[in-house]
Amino acid sequence: MPTDPRLIVGAEGYDDAGVYRLTDEYALIQTVDFFTPIVDDPFRFGQIAAANALSDVYAMGGRPLLAMNLVAFPLGDMDKSVLNHILRGGLEKIKEAGAFLVGGHSIEDKELKYGLSVTGIVHPDRVMLNSGAKPGDVILLTKPLGVGILSTAIKGGLAGEELEESITRCMTALNRIAGDAMSLVGAHGCTDITGFGLIGHAFEMAHASKVTIRIDTSALPLLPQTYDFASMGIIPEGAYKNKKFYEKWVENHLPELDPLEMILYDPQTSGGLLIAASPDQINDIEKKIKAESSLPCALIGSVHEGDPGKIIIV
Repeated sequence: MPTDPRLIVGAEGYDDAGVYRLTDEYALIQTVDFFTPIVDDPFRFGQIAAANALSDVYAMGGRPLLAMNLVAFPLGDMDKSVLNHILRGGLEKIKEAGAFLVGGHSIEDKELKYGLSVTGIVHPDRVMLNSGAKPGDVILLTKPLGVGILSTAIKGGLAGEELEESITRCMTALNRIAGDAMSLVGAHGCTDITGFGLIGHAFEMAHASKVTIRIDTSALPLLPQTYDFASMGIIPEGAYKNKKFYEKWVENHLPELDPLEMILYDPQTSGGLLIAASPDQINDIEKKIKAESSLPCALIGSVHEGDPGKIIIV
């Protein structure tokens, strides 16, 4: 694969976006993400998909500048007003991020899909990598877990509108506040939590940083009723796939069949940031997040010398 000394982050690692140095003061962040609807409301779907794509820029310590729509739409089977609502939802989040929509691309497809290509900017010396976690660091999670489990419960008719509103509010929330706090205070490493669940993305950080990460399950922030539905066995297929793939790197000290284990593997959509930094830095970051955001964040673990990629859950 071609290389360039100005390419700070390429395709070889686990990071959330590519980063290319333009000058001594500016580096370009480039990312893309899209998916099929996870809620029925098209406007909310647009918001969620846009927030999810924008999150990669925040995870790199950057600021979104430009966005382009990516659309696959079944013209013959769905009214165009649905697409209008999706695009309006996405535009609202782009504006909230302080970025500009500059176009996009659409195709006709039997399956509806929407997302964004996002360009951001960051100082080359302040790019946040998931390979920066150091022994002695602590780990902060900036959004609660449970989106996959609760979405499964809602689709099965087991949960009502109040719970749907709760998880939608979580997914549509930008990671801007957490990203800004992390960049201002400084941190050693970061990634965002999406489809691989907390365990999968913690593994990527631990492996890239050549450290072991310990997760304290008693400290996990959870969305309402997540534990209850997990106890009932309401678990999405993606969580089982994540467990099958990642459990070889996990040392599990939880009681057998503890629901918290599957919550750790639960795939998230537009999840929070997982930030590794010194205790003093994390304390400052946490204070800034809690002062401006209503979503719970929590100190959930620590970084240790040990087998690279190993995750210990207690």
